[in-house]
Amino acid sequence: MTLDYKLFIMKKIIILVIAGLTFGMLTSCKDKPDKSKTLLTERIQYDVNIKSPNPDYDRWVQNIDRRKREAFVNMIMDAAYSGKIQAYDYFNNPLTVEQVKLIGVDTIYKILTRDYHPYDEYDTVIISKFELKDITKIRFLEEWYIDEDNLEIEKKITGIAPVIEKYDQSGNLLGFQPLFWLYLEKNYPRSTL
Repeated sequence: MTLDYKLFIMKKIIILVIAGLTFGMLTSCKDKPDKSKTLLTERIQYDVNIKSPNPDYDRWVQNIDRRKREAFVNMIMDAAYSGKIQAYDYFNNPLTVEQVKLIGVDTIYKILTRDYHPYDEYDTVIISKFELKDITKIRFLEEWYIDEDNLEIEKKITGIAPVIEKYDQSGNLLGFQPLFWLYLEKNYPRSTL
């Protein structure tokens, strides 16, 4: 066996291990909670940084290793892009695969002026699309259960949404935009009333 072939096999094994670990992370929280636990909240939503916002932090603070992060984000996006899991918009309206693929594509129409004589105006279309590396957070929707005897809290993930940062034309952070929701439970989305 050549060294290149051994490296090729090692890379494939690493990819399979990462995929297995990520799948395990997604599915481990889906088990039914223990009957002795009390429902603390049916819905709680929060963002988790998966890419450190500050390079001065330790590597593990608010960060997932780049390879694992890329594999995790790819799994989420593949599930939505393929239609394997139904994607929903912010208002819980179902999205088609085509609609999901258009999320994060911004089209700006501008009239610009040439910087040389005769300084004519011309129309310009600027199309920008987010890249997978732009997904810096995952928004989780969870149910929480508590064991009143020992205060052990069990979380059940019911939905996930990849989140990107949105900036204005001057580069100022406007906020964070969830791209879509993927619900991991059959009874979601459902009315909050």
